[in-house]
Amino acid sequence: MSKRIKRVGVTGGIGTGKTTVCNFLRALGCEIFSADSEAKRLQETDPDVIEGIKTIFGDEIYDHAIPNRQRIAEIIFRDEKKLRELNALIHPKVFRAFDDAARRAEANGKAIIAKEAAILFESGGDKGLDAVLVVAADLDIRMARLKARGLSEADIRARMSRQFSQDELLKRADLVVWNNHSLDKLEAETERAYLELLAIPYRKP
Repeated sequence: MSKRIKRVGVTGGIGTGKTTVCNFLRALGCEIFSADSEAKRLQETDPDVIEGIKTIFGDEIYDHAIPNRQRIAEIIFRDEKKLRELNALIHPKVFRAFDDAARRAEANGKAIIAKEAAILFESGGDKGLDAVLVVAADLDIRMARLKARGLSEADIRARMSRQFSQDELLKRADLVVWNNHSLDKLEAETERAYLELLAIPYRKP
């Protein structure tokens, strides 16, 4: 019988380097599940989700089977009701997909599955996890990284306003990886966190 897989959340504010940390965790043998990628996949392939999004935002929100995500973001930033409706439509399906991925990874003998999610706590996606790893970085470093990606300061701050503050995430974290320095330093910090995750006790189901 395979050992129970450890379910870990990986989150952090925009520009902290969550995906890079997850890539390092994958190299260490972890299974990686991207909640954001799964949500995008559902928006393009799941008939119930597609129909639900059209009901919430109108048929014109889709162009050749691809939703206008920028327009959706603009709408839900102003309309809390539509945000709640969208979350209620997508999040339960993402949670089920994660459960399925965890079962497959467990059957394949993986020790850890990491759920990468930009809004892990905000969506309730931390439920049922054994630990949460928060990736953090100083604000000026995050701003510089995001501006290098072509984002304006106004856009960056708008996106940050939709997430829990870094201080709030740090309060809720079981482990923290700081990403203020080089990639080599981040890789070493991720390896340290990986060993700590292996040693963290399972939470009761």
